[in-house]
Amino acid sequence: MVSKIIAKVFNKEWDGLHEAAFLLGTFALFSQLLALIRDRLLAHTFGAGSSLDIYYAAFRIPDLIFASVGSFVAVTVLIPFLIKRLHNNDQAGHAFFNQIFSIFFIVIVVVSIIAYMLIPYLGGIVAPGFTPSEKEELAELSRILLLSPILLGLSNLLGSITQSFRRFFVYAASPVLYNIGIIAGIVFLYPLAGLAGLAYGVVFGAFLHMAVQIPVIMRHGFMPRFLLSFDWPTIRDVIRISLPRTAALSTHHFSLLVLISLASLLRDGSVSVFNLSFNLQSVPLSIIGISYSVAAFPTLAGLFENGEREKFLAQIEVAARHIIFWSLPASVLFIVLRAQIVRTIFGSGHFDWNATRLAAACLALFSVSIAAQSLAALFTRGFYARGETRTPLIINVFSGAVVILSAFLFLKIFEASEFTRYFFESLMRLEGVAGSAIIMLPFAYAVGLIVNAFLLFYMFQKSFREFGARLRTTFFHSFSASVVMGFIAWIFLDVFDNFFNLGTFMGVFLQGLCAGLIGIVAGICILKILKNTEITEITRSIRHKFWRTKGVIAPDQGEL
Repeated sequence: MVSKIIAKVFNKEWDGLHEAAFLLGTFALFSQLLALIRDRLLAHTFGAGSSLDIYYAAFRIPDLIFASVGSFVAVTVLIPFLIKRLHNNDQAGHAFFNQIFSIFFIVIVVVSIIAYMLIPYLGGIVAPGFTPSEKEELAELSRILLLSPILLGLSNLLGSITQSFRRFFVYAASPVLYNIGIIAGIVFLYPLAGLAGLAYGVVFGAFLHMAVQIPVIMRHGFMPRFLLSFDWPTIRDVIRISLPRTAALSTHHFSLLVLISLASLLRDGSVSVFNLSFNLQSVPLSIIGISYSVAAFPTLAGLFENGEREKFLAQIEVAARHIIFWSLPASVLFIVLRAQIVRTIFGSGHFDWNATRLAAACLALFSVSIAAQSLAALFTRGFYARGETRTPLIINVFSGAVVILSAFLFLKIFEASEFTRYFFESLMRLEGVAGSAIIMLPFAYAVGLIVNAFLLFYMFQKSFREFGARLRTTFFHSFSASVVMGFIAWIFLDVFDNFFNLGTFMGVFLQGLCAGLIGIVAGICILKILKNTEITEITRSIRHKFWRTKGVIAPDQGEL
């Protein structure tokens, strides 16, 4: 009985946009909760110091390889090709899938071997501020982590099949298992193998990320087979489509590599503070922006392939409206409750008060761009669904350059101008905190990502003149409710300061939770007064039990 239920859930087809998005969002929430547990364990065990700096810096080269080579098998590239071939016959889909698998496996293994040999020489680029012994440890961890791009790339390849068949459950479960693997590395492998144990935990998590999709792949008869003969015209088409996306992703990861390199030149622990706060701001991004974008993409690709322009635009619009609706309040709450969030999650063990204040300030600056990052993920997939990769490439390269140049400029101004330093330290409540220059890096990142989202929206609207009219209303409603929500939450933080003992974990948690909940209630009241469309759609979805719905949930969405 249990096995039948599991098989039914694994193989269920998720048809509605909100149904799929809520499923992905639920799993993203679970995954992010595990990620918070993971980061809390890391912060508690190591604090913001050299060991954790080495661990986070070790991801840069493997991540760059995954972004460059792994994007060849990205679902946003392969799904349009697969949908087209599966629509004709399964045999064409099988042949295409096996060819892509064979080429990817050869390329990723060769690139990983080359990187393995070069990593000792790349340490000075990744972390120029590290000592020689720290660079040796960095090389060791990076070499172990080179297995993760291979496994995650294969998982992406399998994910293109599971998403094409709308089997979102296993795709959504993959990051959950990934974080479980990393947590296992922290708890069980680190005591046995030191920092290398953490890297082995990441590799184990990447294996689980891939393995969970195999039962669905086998059920549909898509287990990959190695081939030596290829349909080169088709392969060239995939490469032509994937190259701009590869360059765009590589630009983003390269900009992060530069930010990490700059952080390594600052005070010890700066790399850790940057990464921990970056991971925190990724929670709403994953739950909101990525969930809606991933859920919408297969349908967007299908609608554009069939020439259904109006439904294509409707799908983009409904996803964009709900991303704005959710992400603006999340940004404001993260900014207002930043200290409570960081103290609750990281404030234990070796993670001291100085690191807590720096991480809270970085989180606030990252959070400014949550809505922009979420919308950029959607618009980028909108372009990819149309087979248009050049525009996102140009915009991403430009915004990546903005991030890098802003980081150098902001750091220079922060160090040279006493007024600038005083302004940001006062604004972020960092007076007298050593290492405050780190906040310029998330500030630069936020500026670049806001520019990215604005340009993507502008170019999308340029292609579809009628797009975006309803987004203004959604933005006004959500922004108004968010301002009220943030103001009320900020007031009640002071109120609950008198009720809870802020010297304890539970006191800080309850202060932030109660203030946040009261702020949310106030925001909902504002949305009700404004007769907000999105909250009505969400209420209707819940009332009609979206998990049982096979058709349309939002009145104007397309079909998934």
